[in-house]
Amino acid sequence: MSSNLLERLENSPVISAVREDGFEAALEAPTEVVFLLGCSVLTVAKLIERAHQKNKLVLVHIDLADGIGKDKAGVQYLTKCGVDGIISTRSHLIRAAKDCGLITVQRFFALDSQGVDSIDEVLNSSAPALVEIMPGTVSKVIKRFSNGKTPIIAGGLIEIKQEVMDALSSGALAVSTGKKDLWYI
Repeated sequence: MSSNLLERLENSPVISAVREDGFEAALEAPTEVVFLLGCSVLTVAKLIERAHQKNKLVLVHIDLADGIGKDKAGVQYLTKCGVDGIISTRSHLIRAAKDCGLITVQRFFALDSQGVDSIDEVLNSSAPALVEIMPGTVSKVIKRFSNGKTPIIAGGLIEIKQEVMDALSSGALAVSTGKKDLWYI
């Protein structure tokens, strides 16, 4: 994994998580990493370029990108656009992104104990650089996986500063949030 990403997250552990309509605000925020949760094949290259002009790393949630294939060719397309990494719930996309040299974040939803138990198996199969556990307010789940070899990002339902602090103190390396006021803490 890029040591640059780890350094950035250690210095600025809140990630701007936005769709295109919030992208400009994310570029002006002090956060160093942007999770682009919605874009299209028509706009993604320009958005990546703008983020890089502002010295920000940008990871595209490929599962939510309109017009971009959810396959190896889609990952290769994003690589050619200059993306720093991808976010996905799909192991085959994580493996394809790793093959392209991209930063990988595998997103998991901690909905029940069976789903939480299956995270280990999936991690062993796809070996992403980072894991995003949602909702990010689930400190018990964050603690369970924070001692592993894969750094944790807490995401989803993070709405107040205390939830950011709780996730970080539970072992998360960083927190992704769409709440603009939290980008400034």
